[in-house]
Amino acid sequence: MPTEELAVQDAVAGRVRVPRPLSRRGDAALVRAAQGGSTAAVEELFRRHWPAAHRAAWLVVHDVAAAEDIAQEAFVSALRALDRFDRRRPLAPWLHRIVVNRAIDFSRARALRPEAAAEHLPEPAAPEAAPDVGDEIVAALAALGPEHRAVVVLRHLLGYTPGEIAAMLDLPRGTVNSRLRRGLDALSRALEEAGR
Repeated sequence: MPTEELAVQDAVAGRVRVPRPLSRRGDAALVRAAQGGSTAAVEELFRRHWPAAHRAAWLVVHDVAAAEDIAQEAFVSALRALDRFDRRRPLAPWLHRIVVNRAIDFSRARALRPEAAAEHLPEPAAPEAAPDVGDEIVAALAALGPEHRAVVVLRHLLGYTPGEIAAMLDLPRGTVNSRLRRGLDALSRALEEAGR
């Protein structure tokens, strides 16, 4: 198993203690150290970015276990591509792009082969990083298609601009705006119906 994958798995499992001095370093310095092979830098990047990555994946797929897998796979993918990452750019949007694209792919694949008995299983609780999102909004988001859900999550829950979303998802800006508008309209209708 590659070293990057082991570092992510250890960090997910909580088996790793990272010294705190790294927490004062910026992402660019940590990326540089991680590119040089520093496991401690990888662990600090993971500590910083895991909650937002997991939350983004969960908000797109609405499945805690799948969101954890998606976020973990995205971290491993990002670590494998870290040598090609431009340190002059912020790490979070690049990582969110990987996470959201994987979450969209997962949602599409799940729609093609639905799990028969999944509705009989209790859904685990949402990640703790999403207290500001009410149950009504989560239910309304779940009713959206993955493409619309992804742009709404990126724009309104993670705070990216439409231009940043377009770059992250490799879409024209007009497509992002269209998906955002349609997604928000559908959310509005769903929330109105829920309020009745």
